[in-house]
Amino acid sequence: LSGGSRDARPAVTPVAAVLPAGGSGERLGGATPKQFCAVQGRPLVSYAVRAMERISWISDIIVVVSPENIETMKSIIEKYGHKRVMIVKGGITRHRSIFNGLKVFAENEFSNHLLQKPEVVIIHDAVRPFVEEDILSKVVMAAKEHGAAGAIRPLVSTVIASAADGCLDHSLERARYRASEMPQAFLFDTIYEAYQQCTDYDLDYGTECLHLALKYCNTSAKLVEGTADLWKVTYKRDLYAAESIIKDNLSQQVCVITNVKEAVAQVGFLLHESLKSQIKVEAVSISLSKNDSHLQNIFSGQCYNFICVNDRKYAIQETQQLVDMLEKSSIPLLYPVVLILVHLDISENISFSIGMEELTRIKKFAREVKKKNILVYGLLIQYK
Repeated sequence: LSGGSRDARPAVTPVAAVLPAGGSGERLGGATPKQFCAVQGRPLVSYAVRAMERISWISDIIVVVSPENIETMKSIIEKYGHKRVMIVKGGITRHRSIFNGLKVFAENEFSNHLLQKPEVVIIHDAVRPFVEEDILSKVVMAAKEHGAAGAIRPLVSTVIASAADGCLDHSLERARYRASEMPQAFLFDTIYEAYQQCTDYDLDYGTECLHLALKYCNTSAKLVEGTADLWKVTYKRDLYAAESIIKDNLSQQVCVITNVKEAVAQVGFLLHESLKSQIKVEAVSISLSKNDSHLQNIFSGQCYNFICVNDRKYAIQETQQLVDMLEKSSIPLLYPVVLILVHLDISENISFSIGMEELTRIKKFAREVKKKNILVYGLLIQYK
């Protein structure tokens, strides 16, 4: 999903993204096209859109879908609060759909008004949800310099050609070849000119955008080594793999938040020490009433698990402040956020009934914020 290096932003403005999402999903099987299949309860296309949306330097996101799925895509945008997104009607093939997506910047055929033409346009499959800001930035900067760029990966298997009789004709030397992946990026004028010159055969049977730039604009793309998570969801087993990756990503990091009181900070330190051998731990000791830059940086990353240690006196008020900060960060729009409230009681005298009253308040609060995709759990500790 996105994130990556916040410093690696391209010195290009503006940049737009076109996401072809018009496939029928024949190889996946089933009635639902793969881009609309749910992974962890969320459509696959929403992950890809969100990966682009989280990157501030991408100005417009064009999602190209088949005519019969336009309303479905509209409902996804509304449900998950996607911004800077325009839906465009796709064509009967992948290249025709991408061409339609590009036209919104140059022609009025698919829109009442033209969007600002980008200097560089990213093309990325809607069924490749795991794309980081780092690789997007690399292909954009390479396209700025070379006119076109695309992510590649080593071939896993040797490619062979069969003769007419079904026997082996020849094989390719695997070390010399690479698998073309997404994302790809182009100077807008280059790729748009290439599509304008395409033959019907190219549009109906071609699959490689980099080849079009080379064939029609004599632009040799810069090849950028991609990461292993750029794979495409194609078969049903890939959906299970995607779900596993998402779950794994969600459990990679936890942020322990405490206030500045000595006893509370000490518990936070003990949590950090006990967890750090199992998971990446960020420890923050702050007053939530202040706009802490360290905490904001954590929200900007990929942390979806938070342990908030407080004394009982200010528990709900400070927890509400944390929930408000999470909402503003848009983190819960992508994945569910787990928030564990550790309420520390350091008083000498406490009755069991008072503790249960506090937990009842937490339960009510948890039911309310669950609607915002934030899962709250409470733990009351008597600390002496």
